[in-house]
Amino acid sequence: MEIILPKRMKALVAYGPADYRLEQSWPVPECGPDDILIKTEGCGICSSDLKCLHGAPQYWGTETTPPWVDPPFIPGHEFLGRIVAVGAHVKEYVVGERITCDQIAPCGECRFCRDGKYWMCQPHRMYGYFKDYCGGMAEYVRIQTKHAKISRVPEELALESAVLIEPYGCAKHAVDRASITPEDIVVLSGAGTLGLGMTTCARLCKPKQLIVLDMKDDRLAKAKEFGADQVWNPGKMDVVQAIMDLTDGYGCDIYIEATGHPASVVQGMQMIRKLGTFVEFSVFAEPTTLDWSIIGDKKELNVLGSHISPYTYPFVIQGMADGTLKTAGVVTKMFSLDQWEDAFHYAAGEEGDIKVAFRF
Repeated sequence: MEIILPKRMKALVAYGPADYRLEQSWPVPECGPDDILIKTEGCGICSSDLKCLHGAPQYWGTETTPPWVDPPFIPGHEFLGRIVAVGAHVKEYVVGERITCDQIAPCGECRFCRDGKYWMCQPHRMYGYFKDYCGGMAEYVRIQTKHAKISRVPEELALESAVLIEPYGCAKHAVDRASITPEDIVVLSGAGTLGLGMTTCARLCKPKQLIVLDMKDDRLAKAKEFGADQVWNPGKMDVVQAIMDLTDGYGCDIYIEATGHPASVVQGMQMIRKLGTFVEFSVFAEPTTLDWSIIGDKKELNVLGSHISPYTYPFVIQGMADGTLKTAGVVTKMFSLDQWEDAFHYAAGEEGDIKVAFRF
């Protein structure tokens, strides 16, 4: 099946901090011999997309550190689409298939890639931040098969669920890091897109108690729907004391931090028991100050990081398709690319939205 492709496309292009432009005639990427070209179906807006737009130093660098991103690039790593062209060397995929890929573009050669830990690839290129790895906020995306972890997406999976594959993959990895057992009292801080994904994933582990914290009651209601046993608002109650009352003064067994706010870290360290497990997922906009003696001398904690979504897409896609993982109502708005400024505004959550995405 041959598809005649246009030469130009509509794309949101990042040139610099706060310098994002909707280009009406951006070149459609060429499909090389090892490439796949997809027609974008949808692309979610991540909090990291917002931070990058607003000039966070971790992306654009500082006076003493070089930038990580490589403009001009097309943002968006939560994308999926349908294959419209395949390179001569590509045998595993055909035109017409619906696919997505991990946001990491592993080099395949560094120490981590050789050990199978591709998500920690040393060069650490990602789709949506580099001119050679442009993302999904455009009509077409080039996927380099040698530098991509590709997954097929079932035809019956609704777009509102499919755009959640990447964040739910991240959520699954964080829950996996926690090693939850049926004996554990688990506190999950944050009920945004990632926190809700973690909630539905953690429920499958059948913890003794799953408690979700958030400052927004509507998000807590969604967490309850997704499997939380209890939902608490730290702005309305003393959640640390509540955990101590629930656990005879010991504290929770596992605390998963998914807000990216320093206060949530301090709160977690206060409520977690001795020898407990603290899992940190979030990207922070500011440093967190903490008494580190809590980690060692006072509690001997297991503190674990969680980064992106390795080896999780097949599980997440299957779970979404068969209803094991709940997604209803997480995507609250969808926009066309022409409405990108409105989309980014609502994605910030100031109007009460959870996940905002583009529909093509």
